[in-house]
Amino acid sequence: MTLVTNLGAASGLPLATLLSSITVSENMPLTAMSNQQSAYNAKLSAYGVIQNALSTLQAAAAQLGNPTLFQNVTATSSATSVLSATATATAGAGNYAINVSQLAQAQSLATGGVASTTAAIGSGTVTLQFGSISGGTLDPASGKYSGATFTADSTRAAASITIDSSNNTLAGIRDAINKNKALGVTATIVNDGSDTPNRLVLTSTQTGAASTMKISVSGDAALSNLLSNDPAGTQNLQQTVEGKNAQLTVNGIAITSASNTVKEAVQGVTMTLTGTGPSTLSLQSNTAAVQAAISNFVTTYNSLQTLTKQYTAFDTTAQTQAPLTGDATLRNIQTRIRDTMNTPQPASGSGAPLTMLAQIGVTFQADGTMAIDSTKLTSALSTNLSGVQNLFSSTSGTTGFGSTMSTLLTGFTASNGPLKSATDGLNSSLKTLATQMTSTQSLISTTIARYTKQFTDLDTLIAGMNQTSSYLTQQFAAINGTTTSK
Repeated sequence: MTLVTNLGAASGLPLATLLSSITVSENMPLTAMSNQQSAYNAKLSAYGVIQNALSTLQAAAAQLGNPTLFQNVTATSSATSVLSATATATAGAGNYAINVSQLAQAQSLATGGVASTTAAIGSGTVTLQFGSISGGTLDPASGKYSGATFTADSTRAAASITIDSSNNTLAGIRDAINKNKALGVTATIVNDGSDTPNRLVLTSTQTGAASTMKISVSGDAALSNLLSNDPAGTQNLQQTVEGKNAQLTVNGIAITSASNTVKEAVQGVTMTLTGTGPSTLSLQSNTAAVQAAISNFVTTYNSLQTLTKQYTAFDTTAQTQAPLTGDATLRNIQTRIRDTMNTPQPASGSGAPLTMLAQIGVTFQADGTMAIDSTKLTSALSTNLSGVQNLFSSTSGTTGFGSTMSTLLTGFTASNGPLKSATDGLNSSLKTLATQMTSTQSLISTTIARYTKQFTDLDTLIAGMNQTSSYLTQQFAAINGTTTSK
């Protein structure tokens, strides 16, 4: 509130100083409330930092509580020119002898030569179906079968295109085939340099022996003579590339695949075949990822401890406290985290049972932080990965330090958790305090305004009395002077 700075100037009384002292005194409750408001806000800010730290620790714990972390397998091929591989969580460590004798390939058929790509050929309906050829013999020179049987693939429906005056040229047929993805083939025109050089080449979009084409034509003879092709009957096209399955052995066991992407021949592994020959497939557990996750958990736990000390400290020299010194909510959270970390986990799984973190080299220090004995942890991961997995995780999610800590920390940061309750209480107190401060400020303003008026009136009154006194003094002096002279 603005004070009247010239108050008392007329009367000569120290009224401005007196009013200033009264104002300070009246403002003392408001100052106390303002200090309380600052303390509440500092506490809210500290809770926010602690909540973020707990969320970070929860994420680190959840990673350790996920069983797939411990099933991370790296697949390595000794001959990348033969195959490459990737592994999923279901793959197990081991070495496998792979020998690829044949790659999968897609069938290609070529029509007879046509002089012009833009001359009309014929019209009708072309129907294409995929299946397998069995029996008979293939003449490599003509690219045609004799005595073979065609068995349609029941999982793939036949598809058709219509050839009419809009597309009855070789180029038009090519474009019509390429527009209809349901046919499952691509078409191109190859010029072989002869008198009738233009040949339509059809290639299956899928590899494998079961992707062999049978083409039926209903329409005029010219279109039929160009495109109809039955591996078990009349064949007007030449097979230039035979549809084949990939053939390989895994530890001596024969494997056939319609694709060069071979899945689950080894459990949890996808092999991509790129050549023929032998290769050794090595599957190794990626313990580096587990070690990094454990290290991350310890780092985030220690960060939480550092923040906790910072926000609960008491400066004995300055006799000042941090925002959360003596805070019951934070103290309860710390206690429950420490109790959970010190509770032995049930021994289960294969390998030597591990129930405490100290068994893998993770220990508590005197200052409350955690430390890792890297040598001991590396040894545990390399010799007893199953035991380490059971120490941190379980399929049920109810045991293991990672799982139990994740659940505990999620509860702390939940919308109905202790931190939310504490912050809600502080926000409610701040709201009440703001109302009280507004009311108190109004009362103080009214009081100071009353004192200001009273002091102003007093100043005016005394100033008038001083003027009267001075006037009377002058008059008396004048009277006395006149009497003396007579």
